[in-house]
Amino acid sequence: MKVVGITACPSGVAHTYMAAEALKISGKKFGIQISVETQGGSGIEDPLKDTDIADAVCVIIANDIAVQGMERFKGKKVLKLGVSDIIAKSDAIMKKIKDTF
Repeated sequence: MKVVGITACPSGVAHTYMAAEALKISGKKFGIQISVETQGGSGIEDPLKDTDIADAVCVIIANDIAVQGMERFKGKKVLKLGVSDIIAKSDAIMKKIKDTF
């Protein structure tokens, strides 16, 4: 199972990367392959590949600011949460995704 995500906070520093890391750790724990793009003060890092988006069962958007490139996810199930919610609840979110898809 594959999931893609974007994390973005106003400064694009600590919380953006903490949320991305939380998703990766939880994905590994639940056997979900996840690719995460970060957006913020440093610009876009680790941009998602079209093939990863196409193969993903859903998209996780963890943002406290507007995210660039949302049109890439047309037709996909998209879960939107705040960055702090992802950091605090990433295991529960990944479990729900695994159980749902």
